Amino acid sequence: MFSRVTSIGLYGMESYRVSVEANLSSGLPRFDVVGLPDAAVSESRERVRAAIHNNGYDFPVSRITVNLAPADIKKEGPVYDLPILIAILKSTGQLRVDTDSLAFVGELALNGEVRSINGVLPMVIRAQKEGIKSIFVPFDNRHEGAVVKGIDVFPVKTVAQLLEHLNSINLIEPVDESDYNELVTADGLPDFADVKGQYQPKRALEVAASGGHNVMMIGPPGSGKSMLAKRIPSILPDMSFEESLETTNIYSVSGKLPEGVSLMRSRPFRSPHHTISPAGLSGGGTIPTPGEISLAHNGVLFLDELPEFTRNAMEILRQPIEDGKITIARVAATYSYPCSVMLVCAMNPCPCGFYGHPTKPCTCPKGAPARYLAKVSGPLLDRLDIHIEVPAVNYEELSSKAKEECSKDIKKRVNAAREIQRERFSGSGVNCNAKMTSAQTRKYCQLSDEASRLLKASFDSLGLSARAYDKVLRLARTIADLDGGGEIKAEHIMEAVQYRSLDRKFWKV
Repeated sequence: MFSRVTSIGLYGMESYRVSVEANLSSGLPRFDVVGLPDAAVSESRERVRAAIHNNGYDFPVSRITVNLAPADIKKEGPVYDLPILIAILKSTGQLRVDTDSLAFVGELALNGEVRSINGVLPMVIRAQKEGIKSIFVPFDNRHEGAVVKGIDVFPVKTVAQLLEHLNSINLIEPVDESDYNELVTADGLPDFADVKGQYQPKRALEVAASGGHNVMMIGPPGSGKSMLAKRIPSILPDMSFEESLETTNIYSVSGKLPEGVSLMRSRPFRSPHHTISPAGLSGGGTIPTPGEISLAHNGVLFLDELPEFTRNAMEILRQPIEDGKITIARVAATYSYPCSVMLVCAMNPCPCGFYGHPTKPCTCPKGAPARYLAKVSGPLLDRLDIHIEVPAVNYEELSSKAKEECSKDIKKRVNAAREIQRERFSGSGVNCNAKMTSAQTRKYCQLSDEASRLLKASFDSLGLSARAYDKVLRLARTIADLDGGGEIKAEHIMEAVQYRSLDRKFWKV
């Protein structure tokens, strides 16, 4: 006897409809799963067999073939346990219900408990797009499903509970809006009011947050580079619903969504250690999962002590920073993950850390600062819009009782600048100045005559690359937006050029 049940599979970040087909035929008892299953899917045979026996149902003594269609896409993970069980029970006539408008996902324990799985949110979104009326998900994943409207999401604890619901004996209540929980932690973020002094770096980070620009901070140990970086999320603009959904999808697929959270509303801040591997940054594994650069999507990726990262790890960042996505190729498949991040890097000016320090002498041999900087490739530095020096803080600034500006006030200015950019780029797919295309840069970065002369002089004296030229224009556009928009003036160009300290010749000596 033949039966068909609908499930949802994952292919990287993409989800797709899977038909779980079960057929019982005469012959020696055998249980085969076909349709390019991986080891976890193949092992579902034993989990399904035990779950059926332990819930009082009869496992058929016949030849069983389960097909997962489409057969040309590799099926991964234990997500198909539950739909395989339902398909077998339907084939044997032990379950007589119409499941055409239903979908099932979930891993089974041997006693019939339904365990949580990764990627429920994109699965529910796909089910809703496919016109499915109801989807049954593990109870522990119910919060993820609560985000999606237009489909009934039923949380299932056990196989027995599900079968009673399908047989209209004891109905399960679908997830309601009270289970829709947002992760909002903005009030608990570190505040810029805690940072004494460092007015120029704070201004640079305000510009960076306003335009989505990448940043490099250079300064001696203890000058506050990490302290400043950790406070950047507190001034970034609030995420839109679409951005929240994209970020939550990544955390759902990777299994890192905080427990009980439906939607991430706070921008992620990821700070991997410098010993991380290239695969840890980009994502990888036999079944590639999102790496740190994707987990920071729509947020901040902070790389402290940048020269200490391996060369390969640093070079991994170059293309994804510009494209906003990273593609991982494997023999069986190719996976793409979004990674539109604000990259923030920090480093010492030399191995000992005190090159250029006003009071502490540098103990490095001659040429060491230049060699240390050379650990970071020129092309990567070129992709960092802002290079800012973070000097040591003196005693007077540290002991000052003056009240520093708080993140809330800075964020108001950032939001105002971002609103100008949203109107400017409406309908173009670009949401901030840092992501402007070359054509948009020429269109929206109109300079006054004085600003144009100043930029030409800076280009000639600093020997800027074509990419650095565009970076300066986009930075100036953001600075002008902080002033209310309009034409880019000479003072905007002057400030933008000041944020390209690594292009100055003394760093190359």
